Amino acid sequence: MIRRRVVVHGRVQGVFFRDTLRRQALARGVSGWARNRGDGTVEAVFEGEEEAVESLVELCREGPRSARVDRVDVTDEDPEGLVGFRIG
Repeated sequence: MIRRRVVVHGRVQGVFFRDTLRRQALARGVSGWARNRGDGTVEAVFEGEEEAVESLVELCREGPRSARVDRVDVTDEDPEGLVGFRIG
């Protein structure tokens, strides 16, 4: 089990970014959350098996079709045992 926090910069709000993350996280069995931040970025936390979490981090680098990702900041954190995936 690993945990990654990502902050995605670019045109990432209002393009179904968080919902895409939620659907893909649930499909991969990854727990966590995603939220829009006031500075225009999207922040997300993913917890789960390494391969599944890393696939979501890679998804953040591309985003949904209408997004434009300029940069993704990734931080390793200690897992907290989150259950489910929520959008804030």
